[in-house]
Amino acid sequence: MKGLDTMAPPPVAVKDETVSDFLDDDHFHDECGVFGIYGHRDATATTALGLHALQHRGQEAAGIVSCDGDHFHSHKALGLVGDNFGSEEVVNRLHGSMAVGHVRYSTSGDTVLRNVQPLFADFEFGGMTIAHNGNLTNALDVRKALVRRGCIFQSTTDTETIIHLMATSHYSTVVDRMIDALRQLEGAYSLVAITRRKLIGMRDPHGVRPLVLGRFEGAYVIASETCALDIIGAEFIRDIEPGEIVVIDENGLKSVKPFGKAAHRFCIFEYIYFARPDSTLEGQNVYEVRKNIGAELARENGVDADMVIPVPDSGVPSAIGYAEESGIPFELGIIRNHYVGRTFIEPTARIRHLGVKLKHNANVHMLRGKRVILVDDSIVRGTTSVKIVEMVRAAGATEVHLRISSPPTTHPCFYGIDTPEREELLASTRSVEEMMHYIGVDSLSYISIDGLYRAVGEYGRNSERPQYCDACFSGDYAIRLTDHEDHPLEKQLSLLEE
Repeated sequence: MKGLDTMAPPPVAVKDETVSDFLDDDHFHDECGVFGIYGHRDATATTALGLHALQHRGQEAAGIVSCDGDHFHSHKALGLVGDNFGSEEVVNRLHGSMAVGHVRYSTSGDTVLRNVQPLFADFEFGGMTIAHNGNLTNALDVRKALVRRGCIFQSTTDTETIIHLMATSHYSTVVDRMIDALRQLEGAYSLVAITRRKLIGMRDPHGVRPLVLGRFEGAYVIASETCALDIIGAEFIRDIEPGEIVVIDENGLKSVKPFGKAAHRFCIFEYIYFARPDSTLEGQNVYEVRKNIGAELARENGVDADMVIPVPDSGVPSAIGYAEESGIPFELGIIRNHYVGRTFIEPTARIRHLGVKLKHNANVHMLRGKRVILVDDSIVRGTTSVKIVEMVRAAGATEVHLRISSPPTTHPCFYGIDTPEREELLASTRSVEEMMHYIGVDSLSYISIDGLYRAVGEYGRNSERPQYCDACFSGDYAIRLTDHEDHPLEKQLSLLEE
């Protein structure tokens, strides 16, 4: 591509199944993370650090595109940030005082190098690169229309529809073209882009996915979470507002709000699981919210027991809140191995059987002869829950009571979270009592939706129009699911074949 100094190798699909794949298969997968910086001499190195802090939002691939005012420089690869941007040689090749970075878990499009973001394109006005967190719910419809008009797509990711809509727009400025493109799209998006002269950040009118603004040594920073600001020592300025576009150039920062006002629907699952606990989103510290959820869970679903133990790591803050509220001691009854990842051991049937033990191991000394309250953030298919409960019982626990810090997950997400089809969600096909017997616990309870809203500072879902997107629990989709409704046999863009 004209303007890019680094040529990528041919796309190679990643279809191999690893131990980490089947260990994590029973969790919702984080969507993506974005980071952008304008006006810093070490823009690429700073972006790499920011992406490292956002690694929890996507572990399949990472990419950075920088700009020196004349040329764009790119490096994108499959794998983790540290593996791809850990050498000075790579970082030093990405010149310029502006950069955009992206970590990816594919919610749309297969895992191939050509789908790795940021995406770059040469327009009439010059080059631009863009990174996206979220999912566009009418991207398949738009893509088909653009292909009929002669557009040639280079990836299967929904983000590329933005590029083609901008390219075919009749407006002159980059921002007006971007507004024109986004007005034709539905869904959830937090975007960060750079041209040769500007850093641009955008958030969809409902504010489903997070995006924050910061300042670092005179430079502006845009990132998915505040933890990415913390790692570089940046000052948090504010959240970018729903429907807001911020444009940063040599004249400073300009904010425009071109879209009509829409109901605020920030993803409530960011507080439950996705965001890092040390981040502050929408004015609330994630760790404190998770502790509040655990306390509310204890008030709603108390049970007599000897100890409260989390399913690490995501269940830890809620388990602490549960223990504090109930007065039952908090203990680390399950120890997590943080070094599983991709392994040289082939995932044979025997290794699959041992899968949970590779990642979690029971602390037998603590569990033997004890009545245990096990706290986890969610149940998706239930397969991992079954294995963990079996492990805790095998360690000698006399009772196991499972408490879940989210309501039952009954519907898939279409706004940037990789979730199974509805029939694969355990809570959509079984009652709580049936799930209790399937998982093998003495009791099973979830926090209620109203309890969840109280924990995040609201008075309950039914007190007024919801402030959050809770469609995975309620089935109330705030943004139209055009592709899902018009093409029920196609799973949005993720079913496009390579």
